Amino acid sequence: MDALNPDTSPSAVEPPPLPPRVWKFWGTALWGLLIFAAMFVGQVTVIVWRIVAQGGEVSTAGITHVVADGLTISLSVLAGLPMVLLVLWFAIRRTRIPFADYLGLRGTSWKNVIIGVVALVVLVGAWDMVSRAAGREVSPGFMGDVLKSAQEHSALWLLVIAFAVAAPLWEELFARGWLYRGWSESALGPYGAILLSSIVWTVMHLQYDWFFLCQVLTIGLLFGYLRFRTGSTWLTILLHGLNNFAATIQTWWLAGS
Repeated sequence: MDALNPDTSPSAVEPPPLPPRVWKFWGTALWGLLIFAAMFVGQVTVIVWRIVAQGGEVSTAGITHVVADGLTISLSVLAGLPMVLLVLWFAIRRTRIPFADYLGLRGTSWKNVIIGVVALVVLVGAWDMVSRAAGREVSPGFMGDVLKSAQEHSALWLLVIAFAVAAPLWEELFARGWLYRGWSESALGPYGAILLSSIVWTVMHLQYDWFFLCQVLTIGLLFGYLRFRTGSTWLTILLHGLNNFAATIQTWWLAGS
């Protein structure tokens, strides 16, 4: 072997690996639509299965009856989680960035946890005071019916898992994980990403009226800011779960009093 006759031909040399990349604004938005569509398919599949299992018709009346059922809601929320995770895995795999790193699934300090809990308690407490001062219910009225329906099916525990674990997981992975990561590295920047991802998250809760939607938006802005300051989506998942658990307990207590 010499410099003029190397043993390895140039064609046999492997090209350097492609560098990691983050989906920017449009890539994040388009994949976001696919993620949401996958979640929707998972939830609709459960609804159709429940209608068929009860011997009902796949009609507007049948769907309305089943959708209001606490057991159906619990199962549909749980079914959305694996669908979201599946599409997230496909989308992030193409970026050549580790799944946990892309979504901000990293720990944080106890100081940040305490700050987050205190901030959430203050914010939700302020909204409760405004609600009482305005003569409004402190929790959405339909939630009481959902809890009672779940109790009738002996599925209250399943509803708590769905609301306090599954929903916070996939909603935060989607909003503060996926949407924030891509949009924060686009022209929007971190603050634009916080605002836009919070708006999208709010639109996902159109079952509420305008008052509760405003509350959801402010909570989303808080979660987005904490995601930005700490870099941890696990923190927002924890806070989201605590908020939903507290709201479920509050609704259950009010419904029984």
